[in-house]
Amino acid sequence: MNKISITLIVVFLIIASGIVFGLKFFNQPKQVVCTEEAKLCPDGSYVGRTGPNCEFTACPKEDLIKIVSPQANEKVSSPILIKGEARGIWFFEATFPVKLYDENNNLIVQSYATAKSDWMTENFVPFEASLDFSVEQEQKGTLVLEKDNPSDLPEYSDEIRIPIILSSALRTVKLFYYNSNLDRDESGNVQCSRQGLVAVEREIPLTNTPIKNIINLLLKGKENLTEEDIARGVTTEYPLEGLSLAEVNLKEDGTLILKFNDFLNKTSGGSCRVGILWFQIEATAKQFPEVKKVQFLPEELFQP
Repeated sequence: MNKISITLIVVFLIIASGIVFGLKFFNQPKQVVCTEEAKLCPDGSYVGRTGPNCEFTACPKEDLIKIVSPQANEKVSSPILIKGEARGIWFFEATFPVKLYDENNNLIVQSYATAKSDWMTENFVPFEASLDFSVEQEQKGTLVLEKDNPSDLPEYSDEIRIPIILSSALRTVKLFYYNSNLDRDESGNVQCSRQGLVAVEREIPLTNTPIKNIINLLLKGKENLTEEDIARGVTTEYPLEGLSLAEVNLKEDGTLILKFNDFLNKTSGGSCRVGILWFQIEATAKQFPEVKKVQFLPEELFQP
């Protein structure tokens, strides 16, 4: 074999080796490096991206229930609007329990979330709930969405806990009390009229039921009065033992129907007394522009 042939063979082998190496190099799977971006889950934990498509890892219980609002660590005020979707097995009779706890794990309020479509399915079903609450100061809280478990068997129990910040958002309202010094005729006689009503401003939490809340606050009576209020003659006979607000119903025509329980018949008495008791509730309710008229049930309430 001459030198030219040997040279050609060596060149061919070098080229062939380069081609083989190049094919192996370019055919190697590319290493995927995902970003360090993290997603906040409803329970307050975080998940990162992974896999060839750098998709986020599933959040805990995401295959059973997904929360749209509120988000973890979100500051919320009353009422809390809760939205999301859960698989049909999370419901029973189209509902499941919703509970709110304060920072000391004390139960503040509980209610039910309601399915917004047919829940008899294994697919995801949208749900909604609303919770009224009040706290004296801003604090951490926990919203618990429980899987409905009519059997009470522990193996069928489940829940998701959402950390949130409870805001003490307030609104200013007026409570109407009475001052006889403002309600006298020219001879100094007490007239027992609306002229003696005195508005005392107080703050209450923002809720979906402000009328109910403010009437209940009024019924607590003297505990809402300061020493300064008392010193200027402001007074009230509330609270009345055995008297409680049972129902509140505002009609489209502006008639507010207030149903009370009066087990000890404390709303009866002289015309002056019962009139003032009536006027206090009526004036307190009518500060809301949608209330045009107040009606009491049963009808024998506040009768002389």
